[in-house]
Amino acid sequence: MDVTKNKLDGAVAENIISAQQAVALYQYLTIQSQDSPKFTFTHVLYYLGGLIAIGAMTLFMTLGWESFGGAGIVSISVLYAAVGLKITNALSAKNLAIPAGICATFVVCLTPLAIYGLQQWLGVWPDDSVYRDYHRYIQWHWLYMELGTLAVGVMVAWKYKYPFLIMPIAVTLWYMTMDISAMLSGGDITWELRALISMYSGLLMIGLAFWVDIRSHQTADYAFWLYIFGVIAFWGGLSSQNSDDQLSKFIYFCINLLMIGAGVLLVRKVFVIFGALGSCGYLGYLAFDVFQDSWLFPIVLTAIGLGIVFLGILWQKHEKTITQKSRSWLPAPLRELLEARS
Repeated sequence: MDVTKNKLDGAVAENIISAQQAVALYQYLTIQSQDSPKFTFTHVLYYLGGLIAIGAMTLFMTLGWESFGGAGIVSISVLYAAVGLKITNALSAKNLAIPAGICATFVVCLTPLAIYGLQQWLGVWPDDSVYRDYHRYIQWHWLYMELGTLAVGVMVAWKYKYPFLIMPIAVTLWYMTMDISAMLSGGDITWELRALISMYSGLLMIGLAFWVDIRSHQTADYAFWLYIFGVIAFWGGLSSQNSDDQLSKFIYFCINLLMIGAGVLLVRKVFVIFGALGSCGYLGYLAFDVFQDSWLFPIVLTAIGLGIVFLGILWQKHEKTITQKSRSWLPAPLRELLEARS
Protein backbone atom coordinates (compact mmCIF):
# COMPACT_ATOMS: atom_id res chain seq x y z
CA MET A 1 0.00 0.00 0.00
CA ASP A 2 1.38 3.39 -1.02
CA VAL A 3 0.72 5.92 1.75
CA THR A 4 1.14 9.45 0.44
CA LYS A 5 0.76 12.87 2.04
CA ASN A 6 -2.40 13.48 -0.01
CA LYS A 7 -3.99 10.31 1.39
CA LEU A 8 -3.16 11.36 4.93
CA ASP A 9 -4.65 14.80 4.23
CA GLY A 10 -7.77 13.00 3.03
CA ALA A 11 -7.90 11.06 6.29
CA VAL A 12 -7.67 14.37 8.16
CA ALA A 13 -10.54 15.76 6.08
CA GLU A 14 -12.64 12.72 7.02
CA ASN A 15 -11.81 13.28 10.71
CA ILE A 16 -10.12 9.87 10.93
CA ILE A 17 -6.90 11.34 12.32
CA SER A 18 -5.87 14.82 13.39
CA ALA A 19 -3.62 17.13 11.38
CA GLN A 20 -0.84 16.73 13.96
CA GLN A 21 -1.11 12.94 13.76
CA ALA A 22 -0.97 13.09 9.96
CA VAL A 23 2.25 15.13 10.05
CA ALA A 24 3.84 12.84 12.64
CA LEU A 25 2.79 9.70 10.76
CA TYR A 26 4.09 11.02 7.44
CA GLN A 27 7.45 11.91 8.99
CA TYR A 28 7.68 8.46 10.59
CA LEU A 29 6.86 6.64 7.34
CA THR A 30 9.32 8.81 5.42
CA ILE A 31 12.14 7.90 7.80
CA GLN A 32 11.22 4.21 7.72
CA SER A 33 11.22 4.04 3.91
CA GLN A 34 14.23 6.24 3.15
CA ASP A 35 16.44 3.17 2.58
CA SER A 36 13.91 1.41 0.35
CA PRO A 37 14.29 1.84 -3.43
CA LYS A 38 11.67 4.21 -4.79
CA PHE A 39 11.00 5.83 -8.14
CA THR A 40 12.32 9.25 -7.17
CA PHE A 41 14.80 11.46 -8.96
CA THR A 42 17.39 10.91 -6.23
CA HIS A 43 17.16 7.13 -6.45
CA VAL A 44 17.19 7.22 -10.25
CA LEU A 45 20.47 9.15 -10.07
CA TYR A 46 21.85 6.65 -7.57
CA TYR A 47 21.11 3.60 -9.70
CA LEU A 48 21.89 5.24 -13.05
CA GLY A 49 25.33 6.32 -11.89
CA GLY A 50 25.99 3.03 -10.12
CA LEU A 51 24.97 0.88 -13.07
CA ILE A 52 27.09 2.98 -15.45
CA ALA A 53 30.12 2.48 -13.18
CA ILE A 54 29.42 -1.25 -12.83
CA GLY A 55 28.79 -1.62 -16.55
CA ALA A 56 32.07 0.14 -17.35
CA MET A 57 33.99 -2.62 -15.56
CA THR A 58 31.82 -5.51 -16.81
CA LEU A 59 29.58 -5.35 -19.88
CA PHE A 60 31.29 -2.37 -21.53
CA MET A 61 34.91 -3.28 -20.82
CA THR A 62 37.07 -2.43 -23.85
CA LEU A 63 39.98 -4.32 -25.37
CA GLY A 64 42.28 -1.45 -24.43
CA TRP A 65 42.63 -2.88 -20.93
CA GLU A 66 44.39 -5.93 -22.36
CA SER A 67 47.43 -3.71 -22.95
CA PHE A 68 47.97 -3.44 -19.18
CA GLY A 69 48.74 -7.15 -18.96
CA GLY A 70 47.71 -9.48 -16.17
CA ALA A 71 49.68 -7.70 -13.43
CA GLY A 72 48.35 -4.31 -14.48
CA ILE A 73 44.74 -5.53 -14.52
CA VAL A 74 45.10 -7.04 -11.04
CA SER A 75 46.71 -3.88 -9.67
CA ILE A 76 44.04 -1.58 -11.12
CA SER A 77 41.23 -3.88 -9.92
CA VAL A 78 42.62 -3.94 -6.38
CA LEU A 79 43.01 -0.15 -6.42
CA TYR A 80 39.43 0.30 -7.66
CA ALA A 81 38.17 -2.14 -5.00
CA ALA A 82 40.02 -0.29 -2.21
CA VAL A 83 38.53 3.02 -3.31
CA GLY A 84 35.08 1.41 -3.63
CA LEU A 85 35.23 -0.03 -0.11
CA LYS A 86 36.41 3.29 1.31
CA ILE A 87 33.48 5.08 -0.32
CA THR A 88 31.13 2.34 0.89
CA ASN A 89 32.27 2.75 4.48
CA ALA A 90 31.99 6.54 4.27
CA LEU A 91 28.46 6.39 2.88
CA SER A 92 27.46 3.70 5.37
CA ALA A 93 28.66 5.91 8.24
CA LYS A 94 26.31 8.63 6.95
CA ASN A 95 23.37 6.15 6.80
CA LEU A 96 23.17 6.45 3.00
CA ALA A 97 22.28 2.80 2.53
CA ILE A 98 21.36 2.79 -1.17
CA PRO A 99 24.51 4.49 -2.58
CA ALA A 100 26.61 2.50 -0.09
CA GLY A 101 25.07 -0.73 -1.37
CA ILE A 102 25.72 0.29 -4.97
CA CYS A 103 29.39 1.00 -4.21
CA ALA A 104 29.77 -2.32 -2.39
CA THR A 105 28.20 -4.07 -5.40
CA PHE A 106 30.72 -2.32 -7.65
CA VAL A 107 33.51 -3.91 -5.60
CA VAL A 108 32.00 -7.39 -6.01
CA CYS A 109 31.65 -6.88 -9.76
CA LEU A 110 35.40 -6.22 -9.99
CA THR A 111 36.15 -9.76 -8.81
CA PRO A 112 35.97 -11.60 -12.17
CA LEU A 113 38.19 -8.96 -13.76
CA ALA A 114 40.78 -9.34 -11.00
CA ILE A 115 40.75 -13.15 -11.27
CA TYR A 116 41.07 -12.92 -15.05
CA GLY A 117 44.08 -10.64 -14.63
CA LEU A 118 45.60 -12.98 -12.07
CA GLN A 119 45.28 -15.97 -14.41
CA GLN A 120 46.83 -13.97 -17.23
CA TRP A 121 49.65 -12.88 -14.92
CA LEU A 122 50.37 -16.46 -13.80
CA GLY A 123 50.23 -17.73 -17.38
CA VAL A 124 47.42 -20.23 -16.72
CA TRP A 125 44.78 -18.66 -18.97
CA PRO A 126 43.74 -21.57 -21.25
CA ASP A 127 42.97 -19.86 -24.59
CA ASP A 128 42.96 -16.57 -26.49
CA SER A 129 39.59 -15.33 -25.20
CA VAL A 130 39.51 -11.98 -23.39
CA TYR A 131 37.64 -10.62 -20.41
CA ARG A 132 34.93 -8.87 -22.40
CA ASP A 133 33.82 -12.32 -23.67
CA TYR A 134 32.88 -13.29 -20.11
CA HIS A 135 29.46 -11.68 -20.45
CA ARG A 136 28.90 -12.84 -24.04
CA TYR A 137 29.94 -16.47 -24.43
CA ILE A 138 29.64 -19.73 -22.51
CA GLN A 139 33.05 -21.21 -21.55
CA TRP A 140 34.02 -23.75 -18.92
CA HIS A 141 37.05 -21.76 -17.77
CA TRP A 142 34.90 -18.86 -16.59
CA LEU A 143 34.15 -21.06 -13.56
CA TYR A 144 37.20 -19.80 -11.64
CA MET A 145 36.00 -16.23 -12.06
CA GLU A 146 32.46 -17.18 -11.06
CA LEU A 147 33.47 -19.12 -7.96
CA GLY A 148 35.66 -16.23 -6.87
CA THR A 149 32.83 -13.76 -7.46
CA LEU A 150 30.44 -15.88 -5.38
CA ALA A 151 32.96 -16.09 -2.53
CA VAL A 152 33.65 -12.35 -2.51
CA GLY A 153 29.96 -11.55 -3.01
CA VAL A 154 28.89 -13.66 -0.04
CA MET A 155 31.57 -12.15 2.19
CA VAL A 156 30.75 -8.57 1.24
CA ALA A 157 27.00 -9.20 1.54
CA TRP A 158 27.56 -10.78 4.95
CA LYS A 159 29.50 -7.73 6.13
CA TYR A 160 27.34 -4.93 4.72
CA LYS A 161 23.93 -6.64 4.39
CA TYR A 162 22.67 -4.45 1.54
CA PRO A 163 20.00 -6.15 -0.63
CA PHE A 164 21.51 -4.83 -3.90
CA LEU A 165 24.59 -6.98 -3.21
CA ILE A 166 22.52 -10.05 -4.07
CA MET A 167 22.34 -8.87 -7.70
CA PRO A 168 25.88 -9.93 -8.77
CA ILE A 169 25.46 -13.17 -6.81
CA ALA A 170 22.24 -13.99 -8.69
CA VAL A 171 23.80 -13.13 -12.07
CA THR A 172 26.86 -15.25 -11.29
CA LEU A 173 24.72 -18.23 -10.30
CA TRP A 174 22.93 -17.91 -13.65
CA TYR A 175 26.22 -17.76 -15.53
CA MET A 176 27.58 -20.75 -13.63
CA THR A 177 24.78 -23.07 -14.68
CA MET A 178 25.54 -22.42 -18.34
CA ASP A 179 29.29 -22.79 -17.95
CA ILE A 180 28.99 -26.00 -15.92
CA SER A 181 26.77 -27.45 -18.64
CA ALA A 182 29.40 -26.50 -21.24
CA MET A 183 32.05 -28.28 -19.17
CA LEU A 184 29.96 -31.43 -18.76
CA SER A 185 29.02 -31.55 -22.44
CA GLY A 186 32.60 -31.02 -23.62
CA GLY A 187 31.75 -27.61 -25.04
CA ASP A 188 29.13 -28.98 -27.44
CA ILE A 189 26.03 -27.38 -25.91
CA THR A 190 22.93 -27.30 -28.10
CA TRP A 191 20.13 -24.76 -27.91
CA GLU A 192 17.76 -27.42 -26.54
CA LEU A 193 20.17 -28.35 -23.76
CA ARG A 194 20.74 -24.69 -22.95
CA ALA A 195 16.99 -24.11 -22.66
CA LEU A 196 16.56 -27.11 -20.34
CA ILE A 197 19.44 -26.03 -18.12
CA SER A 198 18.11 -22.48 -17.97
CA MET A 199 14.65 -23.73 -16.99
CA TYR A 200 15.80 -26.04 -14.21
CA SER A 201 18.44 -23.67 -12.87
CA GLY A 202 15.77 -20.96 -12.80
CA LEU A 203 13.55 -23.24 -10.73
CA LEU A 204 16.39 -23.85 -8.30
CA MET A 205 17.06 -20.12 -8.03
CA ILE A 206 13.36 -19.43 -7.41
CA GLY A 207 13.45 -22.05 -4.65
CA LEU A 208 16.51 -20.36 -3.15
CA ALA A 209 14.78 -16.98 -3.40
CA PHE A 210 11.71 -18.36 -1.62
CA TRP A 211 13.89 -19.73 1.19
CA VAL A 212 15.71 -16.41 1.53
CA ASP A 213 12.37 -14.59 1.46
CA ILE A 214 11.03 -16.62 4.37
CA ARG A 215 14.23 -16.21 6.36
CA SER A 216 14.73 -12.47 5.82
CA HIS A 217 11.32 -10.88 5.17
CA GLN A 218 11.41 -9.10 8.55
CA THR A 219 14.70 -7.33 7.77
CA ALA A 220 15.23 -6.44 4.10
CA ASP A 221 14.26 -7.71 0.67
CA TYR A 222 17.28 -9.91 -0.02
CA ALA A 223 15.26 -12.22 -2.28
CA PHE A 224 14.36 -9.58 -4.89
CA TRP A 225 17.24 -10.17 -7.34
CA LEU A 226 17.13 -13.93 -6.88
CA TYR A 227 13.47 -13.87 -7.90
CA ILE A 228 14.25 -11.63 -10.88
CA PHE A 229 16.95 -13.79 -12.41
CA GLY A 230 15.31 -17.04 -11.32
CA VAL A 231 12.09 -16.16 -13.12
CA ILE A 232 13.96 -14.88 -16.20
CA ALA A 233 15.99 -18.10 -16.43
CA PHE A 234 12.98 -20.36 -15.80
CA TRP A 235 10.54 -18.58 -18.09
CA GLY A 236 13.14 -18.10 -20.82
CA GLY A 237 14.03 -21.80 -20.76
CA LEU A 238 10.39 -22.82 -20.62
CA SER A 239 9.41 -20.58 -23.52
CA SER A 240 12.33 -21.87 -25.61
CA GLN A 241 11.11 -25.47 -25.53
CA ASN A 242 10.05 -26.69 -28.97
CA SER A 243 6.87 -28.75 -29.18
CA ASP A 244 4.12 -29.27 -31.75
CA ASP A 245 1.95 -31.03 -29.16
CA GLN A 246 -1.20 -29.07 -28.31
CA LEU A 247 -1.28 -30.54 -24.82
CA SER A 248 2.27 -29.31 -24.13
CA LYS A 249 1.34 -25.82 -25.29
CA PHE A 250 -1.72 -25.85 -23.04
CA ILE A 251 0.42 -26.97 -20.09
CA TYR A 252 2.74 -24.05 -20.89
CA PHE A 253 -0.29 -21.74 -20.67
CA CYS A 254 -1.31 -23.26 -17.33
CA ILE A 255 2.20 -22.82 -15.93
CA ASN A 256 2.09 -19.15 -16.88
CA LEU A 257 -1.27 -18.80 -15.13
CA LEU A 258 0.26 -20.42 -12.04
CA MET A 259 3.11 -17.89 -12.25
CA ILE A 260 0.57 -15.07 -12.18
CA GLY A 261 -1.09 -16.64 -9.12
CA ALA A 262 2.27 -17.10 -7.40
CA GLY A 263 3.17 -13.49 -8.13
CA VAL A 264 -0.06 -12.24 -6.56
CA LEU A 265 0.36 -14.55 -3.57
CA LEU A 266 3.96 -13.56 -2.90
CA VAL A 267 3.48 -9.94 -4.07
CA ARG A 268 6.25 -10.39 -6.64
CA LYS A 269 5.51 -8.51 -9.86
CA VAL A 270 8.15 -10.37 -11.88
CA PHE A 271 6.03 -13.56 -11.79
CA VAL A 272 2.95 -11.65 -12.93
CA ILE A 273 4.76 -9.87 -15.78
CA PHE A 274 6.34 -12.96 -17.30
CA GLY A 275 3.26 -15.09 -16.62
CA ALA A 276 1.13 -12.53 -18.45
CA LEU A 277 3.57 -12.47 -21.39
CA GLY A 278 3.44 -16.26 -21.67
CA SER A 279 -0.34 -16.36 -21.38
CA CYS A 280 -0.78 -13.69 -24.05
CA GLY A 281 1.66 -15.58 -26.27
CA TYR A 282 -0.42 -18.74 -26.00
CA LEU A 283 -3.69 -16.89 -26.68
CA GLY A 284 -2.05 -15.24 -29.68
CA TYR A 285 -1.01 -18.67 -30.93
CA LEU A 286 -4.61 -19.88 -30.65
CA ALA A 287 -5.97 -16.80 -32.42
CA PHE A 288 -3.51 -16.71 -35.33
CA ASP A 289 -2.73 -20.40 -35.84
CA VAL A 290 -5.32 -22.73 -34.38
CA PHE A 291 -8.56 -20.74 -34.71
CA GLN A 292 -7.57 -18.24 -37.38
CA ASP A 293 -10.73 -18.91 -39.43
CA SER A 294 -13.13 -19.19 -36.50
CA TRP A 295 -15.66 -16.46 -35.81
CA LEU A 296 -16.56 -18.07 -32.48
CA PHE A 297 -13.11 -17.85 -30.85
CA PRO A 298 -13.16 -14.08 -30.08
CA ILE A 299 -16.64 -14.45 -28.58
CA VAL A 300 -15.58 -17.34 -26.35
CA LEU A 301 -12.43 -15.47 -25.32
CA THR A 302 -14.49 -12.39 -24.46
CA ALA A 303 -16.82 -14.51 -22.33
CA ILE A 304 -13.85 -16.03 -20.52
CA GLY A 305 -12.39 -12.58 -19.87
CA LEU A 306 -15.66 -11.25 -18.46
CA GLY A 307 -15.98 -14.40 -16.36
CA ILE A 308 -12.57 -13.70 -14.84
CA VAL A 309 -13.68 -10.14 -14.07
CA PHE A 310 -16.78 -11.53 -12.32
CA LEU A 311 -14.54 -13.93 -10.41
CA GLY A 312 -12.53 -10.91 -9.26
CA ILE A 313 -15.71 -9.29 -7.95
CA LEU A 314 -16.59 -12.41 -5.96
CA TRP A 315 -13.03 -12.61 -4.64
CA GLN A 316 -13.17 -8.99 -3.46
CA LYS A 317 -16.41 -9.65 -1.57
CA HIS A 318 -15.10 -12.74 0.23
CA GLU A 319 -11.35 -12.08 0.21
CA LYS A 320 -10.93 -11.71 3.97
CA THR A 321 -12.75 -14.94 4.81
CA ILE A 322 -11.03 -16.98 2.09
CA THR A 323 -7.61 -15.59 2.99
CA GLN A 324 -7.98 -16.34 6.69
CA LYS A 325 -9.19 -19.92 6.12
CA SER A 326 -6.58 -20.73 3.48
CA ARG A 327 -3.67 -19.31 5.48
CA SER A 328 -4.65 -21.33 8.55
CA TRP A 329 -3.54 -24.45 6.66
CA LEU A 330 -0.11 -23.07 5.80
CA PRO A 331 3.14 -23.57 7.76
CA ALA A 332 3.89 -20.77 10.21
CA PRO A 333 6.94 -19.35 8.34
CA LEU A 334 4.97 -19.10 5.07
CA ARG A 335 1.98 -17.62 6.86
CA GLU A 336 4.18 -14.95 8.44
CA LEU A 337 5.68 -14.14 5.04
CA LEU A 338 2.28 -13.68 3.41
CA GLU A 339 1.00 -11.57 6.30
CA ALA A 340 4.08 -9.35 6.04
CA ARG A 341 3.48 -8.92 2.30
CA SER A 342 -0.24 -8.07 2.75
